[in-house]
Amino acid sequence: MELYTKTFTLELAHSFGISRERYDTQETLIAALSDGTHTGFGEATTNPYYGVTLPAMLSEMEAARPAIRNFSGGSPEDFHTLLCTLPISPFSRCALDLAYNDLYGKQKGQPLWQLWGTTLDRLPVSNYTIGLDTPEVMVSKMLEKPWPVYKIKLGTQADVALVTELRRHTDAVFRVDANCAWTAQETIDNSHALKELGVEFIEQPLPADAWDAMERVQHASVLPIMADESCIVEADVARCALHFSGINIKLTKCGGLTPARRMIREARSLGLKVMVGCMTESTVGISAIAQLLPQLDYVDMDGAMLLRSDIATGVRFTDAAEIVYPEGNGSGVAMLEPFTPVP
Repeated sequence: MELYTKTFTLELAHSFGISRERYDTQETLIAALSDGTHTGFGEATTNPYYGVTLPAMLSEMEAARPAIRNFSGGSPEDFHTLLCTLPISPFSRCALDLAYNDLYGKQKGQPLWQLWGTTLDRLPVSNYTIGLDTPEVMVSKMLEKPWPVYKIKLGTQADVALVTELRRHTDAVFRVDANCAWTAQETIDNSHALKELGVEFIEQPLPADAWDAMERVQHASVLPIMADESCIVEADVARCALHFSGINIKLTKCGGLTPARRMIREARSLGLKVMVGCMTESTVGISAIAQLLPQLDYVDMDGAMLLRSDIATGVRFTDAAEIVYPEGNGSGVAMLEPFTPVP
């Protein structure tokens, strides 16, 4: 099995802001694993909050290459076990795990959701994210993309007023994400006003390590609270059960589809709601997330929709927010540009 890598700078359609940063482009790494007949593709984006850069991931890929070349084959779980023995970050592990899952499905002649014994008869609708900006800009972005569910990025001193203004222009479901910017009391107070404004839940209002304050919020908020920055890897799920109503799993942070599936099962056993989110990936990463849809309560897989142009084909959305799966197997991904870098 050969490993190939290629990097891209993805241009966003609009400047995207959250409480701690703003960006106009997103760097990403695509990993390809080939058995000589089939090729599987995976992706991991860079992220300053977690200190992930392209040079670091490329270096990790080179370190992993000999072990991958010598892998004798097996299930995605076997491959992920190998990855966990290598000195690589969860982000690099994610790109490789997604690529192997895609390859495995293509080898077996089935899409991953089918290999996992799930069906497509009940799929949650993805939200479309409105990045933090001035009220005028956020309203214009929302009106530009009519959608049934919006995630609203917050983190200002006037968040309730901001949501109030957005509500004037749509009857869509709102979800809000403060990205760790609120205090416990702000969250409790905001939950009452936001519930009246048709908000479904609040995502990660407090800093990731504010566990005591988060327990207070969980008992006092009138809206469900979803963990994001507080739920990174498998070991975080059990602790989140005491402090949140549900978890938002990111494939890049936990290390790929293989650990994400285990996190979903554990969350279900603990009575948590389950969401999977994206990190502004292209259709490569989004198509991997889509394989998990039958297992989820909520999903945030709008990354490719936020881009000015894409680099792959795979899962797509209609204007009516309906998901369309590709005919291909695995994750169903195909690159738009020839993927022929030197191994």
